[in-house]
Amino acid sequence: MALFLSFSLQAHPHSWIEMKTTVQGENGVITGLNMEWAFDAMTSAYVLDGEDVSPENEEETFRAIAASLMENIMYEHYFTYFYDGETPIRYSVGHSESLERDRAKLVLSFYLPLAEPKAVTRDSLRLMIYDKTHFVDMSWRTNSDVVLSAELAKQCALEMVEPNPTAEQMSYAFNLPEDADPDNTLGELFTQTAKIHCAAVTAIQ
Repeated sequence: MALFLSFSLQAHPHSWIEMKTTVQGENGVITGLNMEWAFDAMTSAYVLDGEDVSPENEEETFRAIAASLMENIMYEHYFTYFYDGETPIRYSVGHSESLERDRAKLVLSFYLPLAEPKAVTRDSLRLMIYDKTHFVDMSWRTNSDVVLSAELAKQCALEMVEPNPTAEQMSYAFNLPEDADPDNTLGELFTQTAKIHCAAVTAIQ
């Protein structure tokens, strides 16, 4: 499937994903991320083009599409980058995926477990979700779209940091020629960062 490919070779986005993310865990330990990605109407129509979405077959079709999406985004690290300082935090295989229709939009939900539970730190944890080329705009629309589980929220707080590219970087991104090779440094320049600040650190038992 070509869902995460650009509809043209230009560097500015041609597909949009509105995200909701819950950082899961308890007792000072992060265990994974609950994801909900809502694709724009045009991308959703593109994904469903040629698929059997008749009432009797829609459920099975959506199940197959969800599984295909999960297989593809696995090879892109789920577009999700979680760090302790500069050290990447690894994931296990995402699962529990489902695909639903919200009016003209498709919504993919899944759970992304950490490879190992991660003890919270005071200020060094940060989460970003983005397409490296910036062909796909992936964003949390409001601060409430990325949250901590109820247990983690007793100890930690989230800070949303908006991207701040320079005028030169923005000009470069939006004026790349159509035949230019994708620039994998662009995505991070235009990406929000969710920083996790915790009042105390609890060791893993």
